[in-house]
Amino acid sequence: MSSEYSITYKAENHYENWVHDAHWQFLIIPEQNNTQEFVSVDFKNSLGAINEYSINGYGFRTIRIQPRKKFKEISFEANFRLLKKEVNPFDFELGEEIVKSYQKIQELDFKVDFEPFLRKTHYTTLPEKDSTIFQFDTEKSIFENLKALNHWTFIHIYFKTGVTDVHTTLHEIIDNRHGVCQDFSHLFCALARQNGIPARYVSGYLHQGNGYFGDSQMHAWAEAYVPNIGWVGFDPTNDLLANTDHIKVAHGKDYADCSPLRGVVYSKGKNTTSHAVQVLQQQQ
Repeated sequence: MSSEYSITYKAENHYENWVHDAHWQFLIIPEQNNTQEFVSVDFKNSLGAINEYSINGYGFRTIRIQPRKKFKEISFEANFRLLKKEVNPFDFELGEEIVKSYQKIQELDFKVDFEPFLRKTHYTTLPEKDSTIFQFDTEKSIFENLKALNHWTFIHIYFKTGVTDVHTTLHEIIDNRHGVCQDFSHLFCALARQNGIPARYVSGYLHQGNGYFGDSQMHAWAEAYVPNIGWVGFDPTNDLLANTDHIKVAHGKDYADCSPLRGVVYSKGKNTTSHAVQVLQQQQ
């Protein structure tokens, strides 16, 4: 069975003085994969600037905008419709013996193949004093340990908006124990990597009709690589595995690779920016 989702993404920018040149890149188009199929994509801006589409370093579609006239305000609106197949996040068999799985993640070839997602980054570097706050139990499978890590992250941080921003580090998150989905996902990735498991940060949309934690913008979760299973999605903000309600846009090492909007604006003075996302579902 499939569900149809409609997604509306809006952004508004207001500037105190004239903007004479600006370049933006949006990473907001849902990924096309074996569970997600496009119905339509529509993106427009209030200045009528031309959309240019490109592919980023991880293979995800981006939209580039460069207005050809000066302005003091600009708004963007994207509307996506897609079909999402029903996802059973437990639709796999563990298969291999526990000991062999732990041997696999120690192999040099494995570490080389997954190096980008085993690497520490600005957002996923644990303070030295916290390097052992979650250690795998090697008597249990890697998947069971990742489920335990998902739950541990969920109970260790309290979901609260407005207390962190896109620059917040793990030092602040661990000490203050408050944050949003980005912070939960960075902590999960850092601790998975600390235990030798490749983990990648995922950005996307979440249909919140089922009472999930999240805010009015894009959602974030993580994917961890389990030997003989593959990449499995974990949502530590909600203590569950990524499912039908999770609509993936992109993945990377951390937020810096998946920022929905980045750009350069040539102007002086203050500016204000707002974003809003709405996800609606209709059964097929």
